Amino acid sequence: MAQINNFEELNIWKESRALVDLIYKLTRQPTFSKDFQFIDHIRKTAISIPSNISEGFERDGTKEFVNFLSIAKGSCGELRSQLFIALDQKYLDQEQFDNINSKVLEISKSISALMKYLQNCAYKGRKFK
Repeated sequence: MAQINNFEELNIWKESRALVDLIYKLTRQPTFSKDFQFIDHIRKTAISIPSNISEGFERDGTKEFVNFLSIAKGSCGELRSQLFIALDQKYLDQEQFDNINSKVLEISKSISALMKYLQNCAYKGRKFK
């Protein structure tokens, strides 16, 4: 794996940042317009994904990074659940659901792969040098 010097270089962070933008665009649609609590919650859940990836990276230790990646992965699950609720409430259509849900699943899979890599990596982080 190439050396990554900052979290902005991580593809999973870039993809999750784009997901947040997509969720914001989705929740600006008129179908969501009156459900302020749901809008707030689904946005916070989406924001949690890149936020935990970046915070974990900045901790400079692989064990802490894995822990924060686990939290980000949990937020992926929470977001998927909220997408089902949005679909059930007719806030989005099946095509929108399928598109966003597949993106969340891909991010979740990528997080899992990075977690597995870090758990098997001999390098333990900059703060353990």
